[in-house]
This record gives sequence, C-alpha cells and structure tokens, in this order.
Amino acid sequence: MDDSLIQWSGGQVGEITTYEAWEQSVHERVKAEPTWAFLGYRKALFLYDLAWEDCEKLVRDRRGQAIAQQLIRSVGSISANIEEGHGRGYGKQRDWFFGVSLGSARESKGWYWKCHHLLSAAVLEHRLALLDEVIALIVTELSLQRNRRR
Repeated sequence: MDDSLIQWSGGQVGEITTYEAWEQSVHERVKAEPTWAFLGYRKALFLYDLAWEDCEKLVRDRRGQAIAQQLIRSVGSISANIEEGHGRGYGKQRDWFFGVSLGSARESKGWYWKCHHLLSAAVLEHRLALLDEVIALIVTELSLQRNRRR
C-alpha cells in the first residue's frame, strides 16, 4: 500500500506522515497489550485515527454529518471487537467477536463509499485499500484459529 497517500496528521494540521510514524506515536501501554501483536488490530487502530480526521472534513458539509457519525462508529467497532475477542482467549467467543469486527470492516467500506463525494479520490482509494487489508488479516486470523481447533 502506498503510504504517501496517508494523511494522518497526528494532531498537527497539514503534517503528513506514514503508518510507521503513526505506530511509533502510539502509547507504550497500548503497545503492551497482547492485541498489539496482531497486525490487523494495529491497522484497524491506524484506520480509526485516519477516519477521525476524515470525519473532520465530512462534518463541514451538512450531508456528510450523518455519514461521519456512522463511519466513526463502524471504524471504531473494528478494533473494539478485536480487543473484546482477544480478551476471551481462544474459542467460539473469540471467533464471534472477530466475526463482528469483520462485519464492521465491511460496513466501514460501505460508509467510505457513501462519502466519496466529500473525500479526494486518493484518500478514498487509500481507505478502501486499508480496509481490504484489515479484512484480509481478520479473515486469515479466523481461519487460523478454526484450523487450530480441528
């Protein structure tokens, strides 16, 4: 994925940085959690920070305000359900939460598409590609867990 399209500003308007720079900015207590080992979780947290900034743009347009509310909830649900599932150990409960996370990632793709009139083509492409990556990582993790139980 082309990190040059990532426009996470880290709270600094106009600053452009990469996933790697974002990762370094994450608090050590968050990185100390077992969920941090899962790349899909890290990418979902990164996406949330990107969506936060995207929503800043969306709320400036009356039509984008409702989309912003849905988008931030669905994107936030991706990492939240990974956290919840990881806290359940391994088994059916964990898989259920990871499945909910997968559904939220797919929902987020839909919300991003719905706001394509308000975001640049480059930003939209980046977010959709990042969501594809998160979805693939969650699907792979679910498959690995199901295969381990056999």
